[in-house]
Amino acid sequence: MKSVWQWSYRGYDPKHQRLRETLCTLGNGYFAVRGSVPECTSLPVHYPGLYAAGCYNRLRSTVDGRTLENEDLVNLPNWSVLRYRCRPDGSPPGDWLSPDHRSLRHSGVRLDLRTGVLTMRWLFQDGLGRRLAVTHTRFVHMGTPHLAGQRTTLRALGWSGDIEIDAELDGSVVNAGVERYRALANGHLVDLRTGVTPEDVQWLSCRTSRSRIAVGMAVRTVVAGADVRHSATATGVSTSSRVAVARGGRVTVTKILSLHTSRDRPPADPLPAALAELAATPGFDALLVTHRAAWDDLWREGEVAVPGEAGRILHLHLFHLLQSVSPHTTGLDVGVPARGLTGEAYRGHVFWDEAYVLPYLDLHFPSLARSLVLYRHRRLPRACEAARRAGHRGAMFPWQSGSDGREETQRLHLNPRSGRWLEDRSRLQRHVGSAVALDVWRYWQATGDDDFLHGPGAELMLRVAQFWSSLAEYDPGDARYHIRGVMGPDEYHDAYPGSQRPGLDDNAYTNVAAAWVLGRALDLVGALPPARRDELLGGMGLAGETDRWQDLTRRLHVPFHDGVISQFAGYEQLSELDWADYRARYGDIGRLDRILEAESDSVNRYKASKQADTLVLGYFFTPRELHEVFDRLGCPVDDDVWRRTVDYYRRRTSHGSTLSNLVHGWLLTRLRRADAWEYCSQALLSDVADIQGGTTAEGIHLGAMAGTLDLVQRGLTGLECTDTALRLDPVPLRQLQRLSFPVRYRGHRGIRLHVVRGRVGVEVPASQHGPLDLILPGDRRVTVEPGRQRWFHLPDSPDSTGR
Repeated sequence: MKSVWQWSYRGYDPKHQRLRETLCTLGNGYFAVRGSVPECTSLPVHYPGLYAAGCYNRLRSTVDGRTLENEDLVNLPNWSVLRYRCRPDGSPPGDWLSPDHRSLRHSGVRLDLRTGVLTMRWLFQDGLGRRLAVTHTRFVHMGTPHLAGQRTTLRALGWSGDIEIDAELDGSVVNAGVERYRALANGHLVDLRTGVTPEDVQWLSCRTSRSRIAVGMAVRTVVAGADVRHSATATGVSTSSRVAVARGGRVTVTKILSLHTSRDRPPADPLPAALAELAATPGFDALLVTHRAAWDDLWREGEVAVPGEAGRILHLHLFHLLQSVSPHTTGLDVGVPARGLTGEAYRGHVFWDEAYVLPYLDLHFPSLARSLVLYRHRRLPRACEAARRAGHRGAMFPWQSGSDGREETQRLHLNPRSGRWLEDRSRLQRHVGSAVALDVWRYWQATGDDDFLHGPGAELMLRVAQFWSSLAEYDPGDARYHIRGVMGPDEYHDAYPGSQRPGLDDNAYTNVAAAWVLGRALDLVGALPPARRDELLGGMGLAGETDRWQDLTRRLHVPFHDGVISQFAGYEQLSELDWADYRARYGDIGRLDRILEAESDSVNRYKASKQADTLVLGYFFTPRELHEVFDRLGCPVDDDVWRRTVDYYRRRTSHGSTLSNLVHGWLLTRLRRADAWEYCSQALLSDVADIQGGTTAEGIHLGAMAGTLDLVQRGLTGLECTDTALRLDPVPLRQLQRLSFPVRYRGHRGIRLHVVRGRVGVEVPASQHGPLDLILPGDRRVTVEPGRQRWFHLPDSPDSTGR
């Protein structure tokens, strides 16, 4: 039986090597290293990558006669390169060995999730039966953000002679990890300098071409029992050696990296900082001890314990979340990159995926969640400027954000099926502002952090509310407000069929989320201390505007048709798609938009969604919140309407996004549908099985990974943070009947929740805080005193008493 803490691969499979490299990425929130083999640097089988959080650069490219500008998370120099070859019994040197070499006989890769250590093992054998066993051990230090280590052991089996070793620090890297970006400029590093110190430390310095981020790297390479020779070139520095080895003997090569950039705080010259840190750094074994201890601390605070294969995948997902955004992130000015720090897809940009990530962090690492929301707050002036340029008020946050908060969404995108470059209108997804406001509110609900809510949180929420108020247009014909010219989360539909006007009107998710934001903004205004309220309303020019907000929460239009919520106004006029025909012809129709465009058709003509759109309402908002918003808007949505809506769009969704199965799994679980697990399991497998056929090789999908954790944490338990109590309403899911995890809630730390077959247990550690108030199904209120554990039977159980 596989351990829930081990992620491993047997055998070498070039076709899936880059997928494995992505899933075996190691990081600590400051930087990450893809799980590439040290021996290989070539595409397309291998793709080494090192990415530092927030290290972006902007380049111009010419495509189809148009000049485009894109900002990318930069691939930094490769420190892990290590080559070796054997000279058995004084013979001439053989080939440089790698897993791609014909002499490979056995291979295995193991990622220890508990300790954050990656181990790769190869066994080579030549025609005379002489073997070389190779073991690589690598970590990126979770305790000290600038350090990483790699140790390679080479063992001669059945022969003696020499081993030649070449260890490199390679600065000739470019951004080439995404095939469809290959036509774009990709050389981000300039002013490379390399050298070796008198203490035999390899070093490299460079900077990004336009963002001018300076990078300093220092590597200490030790080859046990050998003298080394160094050679530096314009783009790298290598350390070479030749070591005699006895039959059965071993040679050990250790590399320790120190990486600094000019984005560090406090600021310092990166290269001297890297050299100084490396000089004071202990050896590999001592670093490994402190690295493991740091991971122990994280797991103690954050583990979601579920047995079996689902638990193993959830551990992998949490592992990637905690190395993409870790406690080290709190000292950086960075957001949540949608692909983590594992690859170059989406160019390392920040989307609304943070709304799928922060609910987990709110309840385990609230200071980290706070820092990620502050990334948005620091870019609030840029969002306000964008709104002004578009003729609106408030804050218009970009669909894709990077270094400084400007809109980073590309103007053109390539359809690989047709080879055509097409206009990209996804910047019209204005709903990202509502996700920012939701992040603020959920953080406050979990923590009770009034200082944050009344400070930067209020500034964010009021500016987003102001934007929605500015964007909405009143139509006296129906006495309703309308939001026009936007795109919803679906991402397929960007215009009406045949229309030259981009965008759609009254996207249901956009309008309902806007109404929710306006309602919470009004609540916040009413709760602010008078002096702060006057300061904000006066400084933002909101005096007198709250009456309009009240009106919007009552008269913002939400379209309906055939007894279900319409995805947008006019949706019912679109044609039905022959789903069976397209599945029969193409198999995977996740990217139906590309298929139709290649057929000179358009998905805008059809009732077909890439991913959950209207249904996202049931993921982000509780039933109580939705009932409140819809009732206030004068269009009540009861359980029957919602069930019909779920079923309607479930039949019309291609699931071209990893977030889509997650949302559907969540909704069907809460509705207690028998087929909920079908979607939940697909969400779990999104990256580990690469269900989209190649996208994970370009980077994980961090929102989907974090969302599966939240599916267990909140979806299965019905966990909801209210102002006064934790609400629990577990639902049964046969495949996940036992789960346990800690949470923090408003000063209580280490609350342990258990759900086991019809019962829920709540354990509150001893502390100076008062009792923990709980609301159980049926609105039954109970308390758990600090230092006590209580178990409660759920309503479906014959005994509903707590003990």
